[in-house]
Amino acid sequence: MAHNNIESDRRSAVSSFYGGRKSSVDMLQSDLNMRPPAGQASSRHERDDASSFYGSQRGPRGSADLLVNSQTAGYNRNSFFDVGRSAPVKGGRDEEDAAFLGARPGVRGDEEAGWDVFADFNNAGPRYSSAFVKYDEGYQQLPPDHVPRVHTPMKLEEDTATNASGAPVELVTVPALGAEWKKSEMEAMTKKGRRKQKDSNVVAKYRAWSRDQRGCCGKYGTRKQIAIGLFIICAIVAIVLAFTIPRVPSFSFNSSSPLQNGTAPPETIFSRSPANFSFAAKLDLEVSTTSNFLPLRFNHINAKVFDLGTNFQVGTGDLSTTVPARTFTEIFLPLNFTYIATNDTDITWNNWYNACRNSALNVNGSRPGLNFRLDLEVGIAGLIGNREISTQITNVECPFQLSITNG
Repeated sequence: MAHNNIESDRRSAVSSFYGGRKSSVDMLQSDLNMRPPAGQASSRHERDDASSFYGSQRGPRGSADLLVNSQTAGYNRNSFFDVGRSAPVKGGRDEEDAAFLGARPGVRGDEEAGWDVFADFNNAGPRYSSAFVKYDEGYQQLPPDHVPRVHTPMKLEEDTATNASGAPVELVTVPALGAEWKKSEMEAMTKKGRRKQKDSNVVAKYRAWSRDQRGCCGKYGTRKQIAIGLFIICAIVAIVLAFTIPRVPSFSFNSSSPLQNGTAPPETIFSRSPANFSFAAKLDLEVSTTSNFLPLRFNHINAKVFDLGTNFQVGTGDLSTTVPARTFTEIFLPLNFTYIATNDTDITWNNWYNACRNSALNVNGSRPGLNFRLDLEVGIAGLIGNREISTQITNVECPFQLSITNG
């Protein structure tokens, strides 16, 4: 019988898990609560009885058998405190556990599920975070989505607590977000903002290029490379232009007979009433292209003939031709002489009539020469604008001779 009492006390001191008498005494704090007041000597039983094992010379041991009231070897139930199982225990609990953990209202302590420290992580029971705070409702684990769920629609609108598949959705409250767009971001999305950003990028790239930090095309196109490239290009262009740009040629006349008889039209006519004359002739020219490296093309050579004494225009001419380079070339410029006077006493008409009439009508058989000014307007392919050349030709023999009756 005594043995049963000792075993009951032992199990009660360890835990109520063994079905013994429940006690509200905290065994961890029992030594502190039973400590004698200051000034009183402490009992030998308050020491760790295991200390008697190491120093028997310090006095008699305080451990003793309670049944026979005799000392033992120091190994009894008061020597060491059995802490019980270290793993979490599910099952029965002491009366103070329900008040400590905070049971739900209307539920007795023995009906409440056992507390497990791992419940915070495997969702298998009451949460550790709710141990010191009373909640009206505990954590409820949602069923998996693959479990079939009978859902009868009661109204037309979709329940906000369920998703499209019908499974319940756990609603989470999130903090309110700030402004969705900043003022600078909204301005950057406008057409003006994009143009401003583009302009600033161009300015930044130009400044980086001016500091030799970047090139126009990545690492290519720096200021040094551009300067060298432009110098080479200018040198090549200068060499090419030196050989390709045409030069204005020089013109000279046949000194013996610059005017040659031409072919009609117009027909050769000298008339006194009404006073006029007309005939065709060719001007013998020599063109010097010694300064040209390529053949020279004349887009046009326009000629105007003026009487040297009266400065009246008496003839015109036009020619388009191509002459070879670096040589002297003879060309014939066709001229049409036409003049109308008021009467046969006109000085211009008389000057040209006397130079072209029959030599038999003169006393010594010689005719006076023609004196005129020749103005040339030359258009050359490859040159901008026209070039004007003017020269005077004197004492030129008339290319034909009128009949004796034409006078």
